[in-house]
Amino acid sequence: MPQQRNALTELVKAHVGAGRRMSTREFAAVAVDPDTQWSPGKSLVAKIIGGQGYDVTPQLVGAVAVGLGLDREIVAAAAHLQVIGYTDDELSTGAPARLIRTIDAEGESTEKAQAVADRWDAEQ
Repeated sequence: MPQQRNALTELVKAHVGAGRRMSTREFAAVAVDPDTQWSPGKSLVAKIIGGQGYDVTPQLVGAVAVGLGLDREIVAAAAHLQVIGYTDDELSTGAPARLIRTIDAEGESTEKAQAVADRWDAEQ
């Protein structure tokens, strides 16, 4: 059974908002999808960090990647984990494992997430 987690929300929330690296206004200004030039507005960014419902789109993934300075595949893995989920095996390698390592470095760490990050580190 796939594990799900609000990974995209966690990823944005770790870097954007009061007391974080960027304000919602600053993030909205730099988060621009390179393919479509779409950018989330301040209100959408506030919804994301507030944990409210929002639609995950390819444009949002691209914009978040640029805004946070992360590889698009990491942000796409966050979106996938939030919307669809991953099996334990899928979380052990590649972008999903890198995602777990990224969000847990910024947020709450769990034993299972740490084990996945440790396996990923051992594979490098």
